[in-house]
Amino acid sequence: MTDCQGDVEGASTPMELYEKLSEQGVKVRSLKSAKADKTKVDTAVQLLLKLKMDYKQMTGHDYKAGCPPSENDAAPNNGPAADVAGEDDTVDPWTVSTTNAKGVDYDKLIVVRFGSSKIDQELVDRIEKVCGQKPHRFLRRGVFFSHRDMHQVLDAYEKHKSFYLYTGRGPSSEAMHVGHLIPFIFTKWLQDVFDIPLVIQLTDDEKYLWKDLTVEECHRFAIENAKDIIACGFDINKTFIFSDLDYMGSSPEFYRNVVKIQKHVTFNQVKGIFGFTDSDCIGKISFPAIQAAPSFSNSFPHVFGSRKDIQCLIPCAIDQDPYFRMTRDVAPRIGYPKPALLHSTFFPALQGAQTKMSASDANSSIFLTDTPKQIKNKINKHAFSGGKDTVEEHRKYGGNADVDVSFMYLTFFLEDDEQLEKIRQDYTSGALLTGELKKILIETLQPMIAQHQERRKQVTDDLVKQFMTPRPLNFNL
Repeated sequence: MTDCQGDVEGASTPMELYEKLSEQGVKVRSLKSAKADKTKVDTAVQLLLKLKMDYKQMTGHDYKAGCPPSENDAAPNNGPAADVAGEDDTVDPWTVSTTNAKGVDYDKLIVVRFGSSKIDQELVDRIEKVCGQKPHRFLRRGVFFSHRDMHQVLDAYEKHKSFYLYTGRGPSSEAMHVGHLIPFIFTKWLQDVFDIPLVIQLTDDEKYLWKDLTVEECHRFAIENAKDIIACGFDINKTFIFSDLDYMGSSPEFYRNVVKIQKHVTFNQVKGIFGFTDSDCIGKISFPAIQAAPSFSNSFPHVFGSRKDIQCLIPCAIDQDPYFRMTRDVAPRIGYPKPALLHSTFFPALQGAQTKMSASDANSSIFLTDTPKQIKNKINKHAFSGGKDTVEEHRKYGGNADVDVSFMYLTFFLEDDEQLEKIRQDYTSGALLTGELKKILIETLQPMIAQHQERRKQVTDDLVKQFMTPRPLNFNL
């Protein structure tokens, strides 16, 4: 890394940095064309991303190939730059916040803090080629933007060696909000296109440890959340949903893996990874091993038997990555394959992308139980606007789609790429007003949530029990 840093620091002007970026872009393309070693490619891509961040910091705008900087392109000197990702960004499994109206700086987050790999167009194209389906809109639009070892998963799949999916939900409330659907919508797509088994962990034990709730309340929330998850359309023949409070006491194999993980992680390590203090209860300190255990196939003997060689792919929001960095560190030491990951961005609160949507704040969230009238009122009243103060100013200068929450939500839920781009252009030019943009979002979300509510009504207690009963699943590995 010393040579890489020297290259970055050696660029004293915008033009010098632009030239280094152009050279690095050529190098990355050349390595990919030559199908160079993955480590070399990842290192080159990481440097390219760092150069882009330095260029933006130096000039005040994003790098664009073929558009060299002008003589006036120099951002004002505001003192020393932060040397860590998102100095004003807080990202951990419990808190997400930033001072930037555009939201968390994800490129900086993965380069400096997490060290994962960016999902580039080449990987999106490869997923399309391997699964034979158009990439999900979450891939096309960068909602899922980062990964660990996805190429390895695809390499194995092309050699007819399959994998399984693992995702989860921390049931802290009876009602889920639309942001909670993101990993499940994408996981269902992955299950469908790759035709693979899925395990879904409901961490009711975690919520008991962290929240002011009773064990009974947390377990009830898990069952209620399971109904919303099932309503997403998962295949009952390929899906096992489990509550930690239920499953861990009935599965010796699962608990044995928990203990193996616990033995290989020190108290100092979990304090460093998760920020635990001496005043935290011992349940919190030991919990990460429980979230790690589903990453290993022999935690589910009714599904995979005693096989421990089946790789796991975990779609999740990037704030959950600390759990799985720990898991990946432990895996080879206990004889298991490292889980692969696909990371999503955060779903912003109605008030803006400075924080993610939270079930504990009714005004920041659109719940899956909301009526059409509630959805309309919440969006009209609370959705942060990127528009101007007056119609005249908006018509003249246009709106800022990058900070407008209604537009952000449409990037998650509007399927048509051309329609979405037309909305962006019209809003940016001033042809589309904020009220009109909010109306488009309302008309997108109302039927989507109403349809979800109808599907949820069909989920009986007996169906939940079937999904949550340990049993063989129907698949070929």
